[in-house]
Amino acid sequence: MEVTDWLLQGDPSIRWQAMADLLDEDPDAVARERARVAHEGHGAALLAARGADGQWAGGAHFPKAEPTLPGQPWTSTAHVLTELRLLGVDPSDAAVREAIADVKRVTRWEYDDEPFFEGEVEPCINGALVTNAVYYGEDATPIVERLLGERMEDGGWNCEQERGSVRSSFDTTIAVLEALAAFERVSDDPRVPEARASGEAYLLERSLLRRRSTGEIVDEGYLRFAFPPRHEYDALRALEHFRAVAARPDERMAEAIELVRSKRRDDGRWPLDVVHGGDRVVGYGPVGEPSRWITLKALRVLRWADGG
Repeated sequence: MEVTDWLLQGDPSIRWQAMADLLDEDPDAVARERARVAHEGHGAALLAARGADGQWAGGAHFPKAEPTLPGQPWTSTAHVLTELRLLGVDPSDAAVREAIADVKRVTRWEYDDEPFFEGEVEPCINGALVTNAVYYGEDATPIVERLLGERMEDGGWNCEQERGSVRSSFDTTIAVLEALAAFERVSDDPRVPEARASGEAYLLERSLLRRRSTGEIVDEGYLRFAFPPRHEYDALRALEHFRAVAARPDERMAEAIELVRSKRRDDGRWPLDVVHGGDRVVGYGPVGEPSRWITLKALRVLRWADGG
């Protein structure tokens, strides 16, 4: 079986992205397939998990109920909205619009009781929030203003800055870069692309994987590909960002690109390397088995890297 045929046998969220990003199919056909995400499969399951109070698991970042699995619980509002965005749910769908209206009305951050779309305090959380806000058509300008002010001297961001860290982190920086790239699509503020370029330079100076000081791999976890990536950085997530902003591949990305190639199995598919633990609404396959999500992401990264 062709790998693309295998992808097209998957969830609607996989099918429409494969049609758009790998097969260049007719935009109307892509839109029809995308419209199914809110009503079938994973997208429908996520939307159906919303509680009677209008939010997910009763909270913005933390569910009200005690988690049943070790790790970060991924069932609350912020995480589910990220997951729906990654699935590519149509933000204009009536069910999505109803959910966003309820979140605006009800959901408040546990940290300071501020309304959801006014943001939290940590740049890793606010990075995902800005990306989601832009996707769902909400104003993220005040949160972006905060992120711009939190850029560190080395060009990136770190959630541990308020606790004394003087160096950026890969995990926080990739979340903020995704946010700035999204915000650029709806804003002409010249500070935003400049800040994005500095954060990208932070990663590129380290070959997307290595410490600048010693050349060692920063974290072995960055070599393992997850879906959803959650708060964590990995090389495939970084390359997806550079693909999305139409960057030109260069030697600073070469090691990460070759890492992606090396993980391809003989049957042309890629495995799921890791699942970030904790309660979740939807599962996306067992670790070690071929993953449609990792395969889709890897194929479109390599298409971009090879000039396709």
